[in-house]
Amino acid sequence: MRLRVNGDELVVEGVATVEEYLTQLGVHRMIVVEHNGEIIRKERYAETPLKDGDSLEIVHMVGGG
Repeated sequence: MRLRVNGDELVVEGVATVEEYLTQLGVHRMIVVEHNGEIIRKERYAETPLKDGDSLEIVHMVGGG
């Protein structure tokens, strides 16, 4: 399936939900995910399906002072 992730078009396989894609990336903490223009709550990652042509924006939170 083709996804647009942070502005880049990618071909991904073996994922059906936002949670599966994040697991494939190894990303689990301190992130915000926007799916097709809507910010997704962490509790909904597993129930948010991905389809060909979807768009994701994944932002990592960085601490510091």
